[in-house]
Amino acid sequence: GKCLVEWIRALLALILVGVLSFCGLFACVMYGAYDHIQGEPEVMVILGCQVRQDGPSVLLRDRLDEALGYLEAAQLPYSLTVLLENALRCGRTPEEAQAMADYLTAHGVEEEKVLLEPDSHNTAQNLDYSRRLLDREGIDTSDGVLLVSNGFHLTRARMLAERAGFEQVSTLAAPASHLPSRLYMYVREPLALVKSFLFDRAG
Repeated sequence: GKCLVEWIRALLALILVGVLSFCGLFACVMYGAYDHIQGEPEVMVILGCQVRQDGPSVLLRDRLDEALGYLEAAQLPYSLTVLLENALRCGRTPEEAQAMADYLTAHGVEEEKVLLEPDSHNTAQNLDYSRRLLDREGIDTSDGVLLVSNGFHLTRARMLAERAGFEQVSTLAAPASHLPSRLYMYVREPLALVKSFLFDRAG
C-alpha cells in the first residue's frame, strides 16, 4: 500500500520533470524559429535536406525559396556568397548539394557565387566543414554568416555554427509547408537539441 503510493508519486514526479524539461526545450526551439539578422552578412549558408527524384523535397524547396526571397529583397544576388550544404543519409548522394545549386541558378543566382559542401552527414558536420571550406577559399565571414533553414532547425543550427567557429550568426527562417514533417520535427528537435549539445563537437 504505502510503498506503492510512494512509487506512484516518484513516477509522477519524474513524468512532470520530463514534461517540464521538454516544454523548456520546445520554447528554445520556438524562440529560434524566426528571423534573427544582425548587420549585413556577406555569406549565406543554406542547410541541406532531402532531394527526391523530381527535385528538392518540400522542406528543402521552402529553404531555397526563402533564400531567393531574401536575395531579391536585399538586391544582393550577385555580391553575397551562397554556400550549399549537403547531409548524406540513408544512401543519399552528394548530388543533393548540386540539385540545390541547380535550383538557385535556375532562379537567377550566379553560378560562380555558389559554393558546395558535399561531404557532411549531419548538421554539425555541415557547419564544421563549411567553416573550413570558407577558410580555404579565403572568404571573409567577419561581417557574419546567415543560416537558412526551416524555423524548427535554427536554434540547434545556431548553436552548432557558433561551436564550429562562426562568430556572428544570423538566421533566416523558412516555413515548413509539409504539415506532417513540421509536426514531426517540432517533436524531434527538442530532443535533437539535447543530443547536439552533448555530443556534436567540431572535429
